[in-house]
Amino acid sequence: MSSLIESRPAPAAVARTAPVVAYPVIRGFLRGAGAVATRVVAVAALAAVWEIFPRLGLVDATFLPPLSDVLAAWWQLVQSGELIEHARASLGRSLAGFGLAVAAAIPLGLLIGWYKPLATLLTPLLELFRNTAALALLPVFVLVLGLGETSKVAIICYACSWPILLNTVSGVRTVDPLLIKSARSLGLGPLRLFQKVVLPAAVPTIFTGIRLAGAYSILILIAAEMVGAKAGLGYLINYAQYNFAVPDMYAGIITISAIGLVVNQVLILTERRFSTWRTTS
Repeated sequence: MSSLIESRPAPAAVARTAPVVAYPVIRGFLRGAGAVATRVVAVAALAAVWEIFPRLGLVDATFLPPLSDVLAAWWQLVQSGELIEHARASLGRSLAGFGLAVAAAIPLGLLIGWYKPLATLLTPLLELFRNTAALALLPVFVLVLGLGETSKVAIICYACSWPILLNTVSGVRTVDPLLIKSARSLGLGPLRLFQKVVLPAAVPTIFTGIRLAGAYSILILIAAEMVGAKAGLGYLINYAQYNFAVPDMYAGIITISAIGLVVNQVLILTERRFSTWRTTS
């Protein structure tokens, strides 16, 4: 009888362990909810200022109309299909240039970071072109490739290539030497070493460059569309400015900001998908 009593678990101990497990979950939920609430409050405050200041006459409503007027103009552009048409044209150019930059810059960056003779050969050219602003070369692209789609996609590809290329080179060069030595001591050849150690370790830095390039693809696109374009969000903003359709101009700006946020979030989710090894290691 005494052995049965001793083997029975203490109910108080079981009752004490349940809250301990729940506390981290509740704490994490509250922390996440607080961060979301802070962001919502900041956006709501900006929207309130934008709506109230023009109506009170603190800023000139001619040049900064209330947010409600801008949203009404945005909805009219959506209903007419004009905004969707311009957004589709801009996204096509942006994605084309961004995709070409990713396809070209990542392999080249991996080669430059891994092979020192190639890095020695190309470093002077990289230092020369990396310090040349993409917008400064826009007239050159227009003269050589014309005012059509080719020049716009090319300038986007050029601007997006540099953050991807430089971050890829940096990611390969900054891999922990101890990881490389350990892998070589286990008998991994150069190809397997690069595939299993160097490339996974460089992924976070590469995605940092890709996210920067995603932002550049939108910024450079808008500037390129203001020169000789007949469709696109940059053209819409420029056309609205010339015709003094100020609400339409701000509607285009808001659309660009929303597209930039969506692109950034997609890239963050993609980075998490390819960097799951960091959370499981």
